[in-house]
Amino acid sequence: MAQQQSRIITLLTDFGVQDAYAGIMKGVIAGINPRAGIIDLCHMIPPQDVFRGAYLLYTSYRYFPKGTIHVAVIDPGVGSERNILCVECKGYLFLIPDNGLLSFILLKEKTKNIVRVTNTKYFLPEQSATFHGRDIFAPVAAHLSLGILPSRLGEKTDQIHTIDIPNPVFEKERNRIIGNVISIDHFGNIIINITEKHLADLKTTEKDFTISVGTMKITGMVKTYADVKAGMPLALIGSAGFLEISINHGNAQKYFKAEKGQKVCINS
Repeated sequence: MAQQQSRIITLLTDFGVQDAYAGIMKGVIAGINPRAGIIDLCHMIPPQDVFRGAYLLYTSYRYFPKGTIHVAVIDPGVGSERNILCVECKGYLFLIPDNGLLSFILLKEKTKNIVRVTNTKYFLPEQSATFHGRDIFAPVAAHLSLGILPSRLGEKTDQIHTIDIPNPVFEKERNRIIGNVISIDHFGNIIINITEKHLADLKTTEKDFTISVGTMKITGMVKTYADVKAGMPLALIGSAGFLEISINHGNAQKYFKAEKGQKVCINS
């Protein structure tokens, strides 16, 4: 048996906190490796929302030490023939159902190794068709934290499923960018798939362009929420590097009646 190690395991699920599912996963991990450091990344992903899980995984994974095992269980296909994958990328391990949870990351990075997890030696002795988080993901993550090599989990593959991630469109002749809402956070802040690099294409300054969300508009950008009065809308580059539309001390989603996927235009 591999020597016990202190290695971080993060958990990202849509299990919520009102039930015991996430706690049971941690119990399984602790039973195999009591020294594993377990961090709850988030358990409040909307049920079956793979896109949201992929976004949060992308904005979070690199802030952990290299070697961290990121376990993401947003798994609408649990119990089906969908694969479970162990993916090595940028010095991290990702243990995921093969349903697109690495899509945002794979837009930026290349995988080093992908393994289909099939070796039942590292599962719990009995597997439920509805709780692979407990019976497969948790024990496999615990064994990885003990130093088990990913190659021992199953066969190598080069196949990984991705979901469509919308890209902003730069209309050069009209000097405008059309983006999409890709996330709305707990505070109601609206995150757009537009970065500073995209904004650099516009032939105007950040103070002069207009951001249109539905029938409402914001002129220019600021650096912090406090740059406008309480209750006023603003646009800035948020902590994840994307354009963010917010209300100082308010809820931008309600103010703009915004929805995920909605178009947002930036005009000069």
